[in-house]
Amino acid sequence: MSKLPGSTGISLLGDKSLEFYRDPITFCERRIEKHGSRIFQARLLNKSTSFVCSVQGMKELLCDKSSVFLKDPTDVMTYMYGDNIVTTNGEEASLLRLSLMNLFTGKCLASSSDYITSVCERSLKDLSSSAEPQAVYTIFKRLGSELVLGLFLNIKAEENPEAFEEITQLCTLHWHGIISAPVNVRIPMWSSGFSTALEAKDKLMEIIKEKLELEQEGFVGCLRALPLPDASCASQHLLLFISALIPKALASLLTSFTLALCGPDQEEARARARREPAYLDQVLLEVQRLWPPFIGGRRIASQDTTLGGYHIPKGSAAMYVSYGVHRDPEVFHQPEEFRPERWSGRNAGQEGLLCTLGNGPRNCIGVQLNHVFLKAACGYLLQHYDWSLSPSDQTLQYKWLPVSRPEDPLMVVFTPLRDQASRQPQDSTRDTCTHTQAEARKNTND
Repeated sequence: MSKLPGSTGISLLGDKSLEFYRDPITFCERRIEKHGSRIFQARLLNKSTSFVCSVQGMKELLCDKSSVFLKDPTDVMTYMYGDNIVTTNGEEASLLRLSLMNLFTGKCLASSSDYITSVCERSLKDLSSSAEPQAVYTIFKRLGSELVLGLFLNIKAEENPEAFEEITQLCTLHWHGIISAPVNVRIPMWSSGFSTALEAKDKLMEIIKEKLELEQEGFVGCLRALPLPDASCASQHLLLFISALIPKALASLLTSFTLALCGPDQEEARARARREPAYLDQVLLEVQRLWPPFIGGRRIASQDTTLGGYHIPKGSAAMYVSYGVHRDPEVFHQPEEFRPERWSGRNAGQEGLLCTLGNGPRNCIGVQLNHVFLKAACGYLLQHYDWSLSPSDQTLQYKWLPVSRPEDPLMVVFTPLRDQASRQPQDSTRDTCTHTQAEARKNTND
């Protein structure tokens, strides 16, 4: 059993949290190069932490030893969302997953496909109307908000714009509490970000509880009917599901998709993705590989164990870094290159080696729903537009926290497909929508 490369230093003085959160990619790349290992140690959040940047290490952490590496009960997510499927451990987490899974698969997912398609059409149909460059991340984030509030709370932006705007703003304030220092301070004329987030949470919980009392249909009605452990469980999960977390993740992936297929150099790739749903799937896999929305996830070792042959002591942390895992050269040939074809060649059938939304028995419960979101939105963009950067010389450097996206707002100009050329894409519109709906129906028996 080998000793982990790197050093955790001494408490507080050796902490590298500031360096990591300032630039997590450079932090990891420097240490991978220095130690010659994709698993190394440093001190993060004043705790000895193993950083996992290899596919093998990630699978060991999240799959093979998922019962050893547990969610941190002191994590800020617990303060912001309470006990839920993300923050709990052990049997409680397993039972919650069993209860909630049907809401994100099967008939519930199939019944959502028409609404998802209609929201994408309404939100994206005017992208080319002004012929002006569009800040796509903002557009996609609003699209995500419309999808989650309509599906999970039955609050539709076109029918109840005031309630939609109020809840969207509260979700944003609540989200900011996750990325602020957990200091609950209120003084005249000023409150800490964490304090403001808790106030937003209280208001959101009031709205959610009222919905649970009054709504009989849709997602809320199905959630009420589940055998959950206590009365607060449903409201806490609704808070999680409507969080700004989901719209930001969707906006991140859609922005990266738009950038990956942007401009005349990608015209052939766009045309192929219009024609072939299977190729669009490969494009989306490659987008998620290169630009995962979240930097990774953290666990705590409940006993002495190993990762990649290295000793991991009880009580220490382990963090998988999605960016690093997805660029593991042992698994992904030319890992820095955007190559959708890898998913029908060397990496065919290896989608399970990604950790875009986690992996293993604790992966994101909404993975299938996220895929339906992406296919619907990307399908609509492909079927109706070509697009390019405007201006063409934008800085495309990414930032990775709190979600991945270009540091500067990505500005894109959309042009409608020519009438003559749009006949085939219109046929593909039906093909892509039908394919997406068929995928949802296929999961009815899952």
